[in-house]
Amino acid sequence: MSNTDPNQPYDMFIVGGGINGCGIARDAAGRGLSVALAEKDDLAQATSSASTKLFHGGLRYLEYFEFRLVREALIERENLLVAMPHISWPMRFVLPYHPDMRFESETPTSKLLSTVMPWMKGQRPGWLLRLGLFMYDHLGGRKILPGTKTLDLREAKEGKPLKDKFETAYEYSDCWVEDSRLVVLNARDAAARGAKIMTRTKVISATSANGIWTVTTKDQNSGETQEFQAKMLINAGGPWVENIIHDVADMRTKEGIRLVRGSHIVTKKLFDHDKAYFFQGEDGRIIFAIPYEEDYTLIGTTDADHEDISQPPECTPEEQKYLCDFASNYFKTPVSDQDILWTYSGVRPLYDDNASSSTAATREYVLKLNESADAPALNIFGGKITTYRRLAESAIAKCAHFFPHIQGEWTARVPLPGGDFPHDGRDTLIEKLKANSTFLDEKTARRLIKAYGTDALTIFSGIESENQAGEHFGHGIYACELDWVVDKEWVQTAEDYLWRRTKMGLRTSAAEADKIARYIAQR
Repeated sequence: MSNTDPNQPYDMFIVGGGINGCGIARDAAGRGLSVALAEKDDLAQATSSASTKLFHGGLRYLEYFEFRLVREALIERENLLVAMPHISWPMRFVLPYHPDMRFESETPTSKLLSTVMPWMKGQRPGWLLRLGLFMYDHLGGRKILPGTKTLDLREAKEGKPLKDKFETAYEYSDCWVEDSRLVVLNARDAAARGAKIMTRTKVISATSANGIWTVTTKDQNSGETQEFQAKMLINAGGPWVENIIHDVADMRTKEGIRLVRGSHIVTKKLFDHDKAYFFQGEDGRIIFAIPYEEDYTLIGTTDADHEDISQPPECTPEEQKYLCDFASNYFKTPVSDQDILWTYSGVRPLYDDNASSSTAATREYVLKLNESADAPALNIFGGKITTYRRLAESAIAKCAHFFPHIQGEWTARVPLPGGDFPHDGRDTLIEKLKANSTFLDEKTARRLIKAYGTDALTIFSGIESENQAGEHFGHGIYACELDWVVDKEWVQTAEDYLWRRTKMGLRTSAAEADKIARYIAQR
């Protein structure tokens, strides 16, 4: 429900427009709560657009005995595949095996094995990988995704890009997701259900009295301030969650976060099939090499403590070298910095559980209800993109007793905007779009359906010729698409479109980007 009476406080005011904030806004609005959300930048501008783009259970988390987290994530993979078949799809992962691979020294599994089997000397044995993959196949009640199988890399096409010493691999299932589009679609659905979504709107103070929060915001474009009232404050600030606790809302809490930087590189295409690689390092860490945007390969991620949130995260030269060297241990053709076309880096706001290393820090989300102020607040620490929907359900369960009129859980497998088609029906939609708008080539039609799903048919409804689509900015980007993202998806700058609503920034020249920027500015 929308809050149309200015004298009535919102039920919830959410700070943060990442996946947790937008996921909670959608869930709460769909339960009949009045919701406002403020994001100081663009939607998904920070952590939520800097992931490895995977819905996955987290195979390596089994080594940390995080069975509940892995099981919840595995169950969610298939829930999410059904709800968003345009922006998420199954992907097979190839895990090459060789006996020199080792645990990260501090994992509970390595400690246990070093006690029971000291002769292993920290190695990851093949039987343990097979056991982990068996658990991975069965913990989550898998129904859509195929199970694990063994590959002979000497015969399989997946072995051709790899060094000859890799003879055996295990192939298992996880899922790809367009992370920043996931955030935007949650925000769109929240807005459609009555939530007020404000971007480029910074929360500068939040004070409570008589059971009500007064939240003061500042428009980052105009400088204007505005006040909102709400019965509850939801702090989904991600890496800024502590700043909001102490500097914005002046709450008393001992909870804290550990900021961990994850960096990625995007290279020219390194192999010619559609499966991803899961590589184990001799330092106990792992990375992925994933087919990306059809013409590229995505390699990541690193794990490094990030001390100062005021410093934007960047993929350092050392991290670039680490990822290139790591991948080069596997690929026949070495990966060098000359192959890197783009890098990105994000900060994960992990709950500070005093782990000895950034890799070992828990990936569990932690929700803390704070009632030290005159009105309740919920602070959110950590979380994985795969379990964002369950986090939202859990967050609202924590708050439900404040709202007697709240309705029940509803989001499981309910389609996000554009996702109202079968999980195996994307090719049919692509052909329909091409038939309706015959000037669109295969690649452009595929990109549009993967981004917008059935909404792509609406964007190009009645547009049978290129002239009707409006100005063409190159690479299949037409004015009608830009009109849609400005009107429906909170796009205010070319960067919003080129790097978060899409990844067309990889393809556009500086001149093309400037042309898009001018068009969006005019809108």
